Amino acid sequence: MPRLLVTGGAGFIGSNFVHYWMDRYPGDRVVVLDALTYAGNLANLEPVAKHEQFRFVEGNILRQDAVASLLREERIDTIVHFAAETHVDRSIVSPKLFLETNVLGTQSLLQAARSIWLDSDDAPANHRFHHISTDEVYGSLGPDDPGFNELTPYAPKSPYAASKAASDHLVRAWHNTYGLNVTISNSSNNYGPYQYPEKLIPLMIVNALEGRPLPIYGDGSNIRDWLYVADHVKAIDLVIN
Repeated sequence: MPRLLVTGGAGFIGSNFVHYWMDRYPGDRVVVLDALTYAGNLANLEPVAKHEQFRFVEGNILRQDAVASLLREERIDTIVHFAAETHVDRSIVSPKLFLETNVLGTQSLLQAARSIWLDSDDAPANHRFHHISTDEVYGSLGPDDPGFNELTPYAPKSPYAASKAASDHLVRAWHNTYGLNVTISNSSNNYGPYQYPEKLIPLMIVNALEGRPLPIYGDGSNIRDWLYVADHVKAIDLVIN
């Protein structure tokens, strides 16, 4: 029976992943670790809260010893790492928080996983560290540029994107240096249920419903790709399996 630790599982994409996984694989153990910052909400997990294979743990990924204890206690063999600071505008105002959570937090998780999965006698037979990243690590595209792919050079343009690029590099380094089994997925912007209202689509909907102005980013000429969150979590399932 697979045993998953989902970091940031009370957030937008993480909670959608938990709902999907427990519906599709009801026999699997799913443990959510979330610090319940402004973007995490226990109400997002109410649909699965009473499932016998579900457990919620409030905690911070920066606490490496606590994470390692949880991996050992629950005999976790798969980490799906959503936990991150994600808002570009917030990263411009408070870059240190993004470095702490996205870079040092990922390093903490990787070290905890290494200590349990590679350096202990009771390690699971198979393990996987799946890291959720963003296409923003590749920078931006001009109107006639081809789409990003796995070989596109990294060119982050914001503190948020730089912190996620750094975490990607750490995940690859822990694979190449220590032999940790890892995968990384770089998604475009998501939308869908449980999204925090600071993001563009829910922000515009709420402002329109309440008769407030609809803010325009820059000069209004920017273009984004959007991915429905349910399609994203299905893709993560394909990667993990």
